[in-house]
Amino acid sequence: MFDYFVPTVNFFGRGSVNVTGERCEILGGKKVLIVTDSFLRNLPDGPVEKVVNSLKEKGIETVFYDGVEPNPKDTNVYDGLKIFQVKNCDMIVTVGGGSAHDCGKGIGIAATHSGDLYEDYAGIERLSNPLPPLVCVNTTAGTASEVTRHCVITNTDKKIKYVIVSWRNTPLVSINDPELMVGKPPALTAATGMDALTHAVESYLSLGANPVTDAAAIQAIKLISENLRQAVAYGHNIEARENMAYASLLAGMAFNNAGLGYVHAMAHQLGGLYDMPHGVANAILLPHVERFNIISNPQKFADIAKFMGENIEGLSIRDAADKAIAAIEKLSRDVKIPTNLKELGVKEEDFEYMAEMALQDGNAISNPIQGKKEDIIEIFQAAFDSSSN
Repeated sequence: MFDYFVPTVNFFGRGSVNVTGERCEILGGKKVLIVTDSFLRNLPDGPVEKVVNSLKEKGIETVFYDGVEPNPKDTNVYDGLKIFQVKNCDMIVTVGGGSAHDCGKGIGIAATHSGDLYEDYAGIERLSNPLPPLVCVNTTAGTASEVTRHCVITNTDKKIKYVIVSWRNTPLVSINDPELMVGKPPALTAATGMDALTHAVESYLSLGANPVTDAAAIQAIKLISENLRQAVAYGHNIEARENMAYASLLAGMAFNNAGLGYVHAMAHQLGGLYDMPHGVANAILLPHVERFNIISNPQKFADIAKFMGENIEGLSIRDAADKAIAAIEKLSRDVKIPTNLKELGVKEEDFEYMAEMALQDGNAISNPIQGKKEDIIEIFQAAFDSSSN
């Protein structure tokens, strides 16, 4: 038996940001807390300004929390919560990438649940109350948090990045307007795009995969392989941006229901301990985790190679499977992802602790091979020592 979670209403396409006000009005919003970062808030004619204009047209008042950080912190959530409560807001609109969406979800959880976010709600389906109405306006093609039930927050005391997974987190409305993604810097485009690829690959290989999630993951892998390089090379390529937005959305729909694996379980430790950008951590770890997983389902790995444009004609299934790893590494090199964990300042003495914590991460349970702490340490070491050749 499988379940399938996705926002009730999803808008996609150029100019779709303009439906924000209409949708918030339908949901009964009178005073909206916009959750974003200071850069987007102050960007002339940027995503936040477009959202505010759409809300004003419907007579909806706006209040701001613009303190969202990458790898959003529990401190960000509680700072936003104060504004939500003091200003008597009745719904939340997030504008940005995964950090804004996750922070908005965290504010919604904290507004409707007492106790500590990490101690009381980390894990799967531990929420008991509905969140305030949540509308997510997306500006990056990567995390797909705008369509998922995942809320990823960093505990600043423990330096742990944890996940609150609940159907109650699923936004009521998602908006993916590729025009909001045009001109994003190459490094951000590369990192978010590799995050989306990781979602697609991990969900395709996950123990929770099914024909519905496979269909979304397969199309996401194809679109990313065909468009990420172009989006990185020229940030104003609207066709590449639109296709990457589709890919991110599809990958999110896949992993939201199939689950992920060790790449995300391990990347969360790098994010919590080192504040490493999530997409970069995923991209570095992905080929090394999948080398560990490859014997679990060589046919699916051969499929991935084909989806990524590799010629596997005449190869054995096992040799074709190896082509998938090579294709992932080639794409990562082309978009200039850092080569290894060593150059990002990761310390080998942290591997044991991070491995222990990774195995406790909710994403670990759907990895196609269930390893031991020693296996995770070896994967961290391989990602640490990796060269660009």
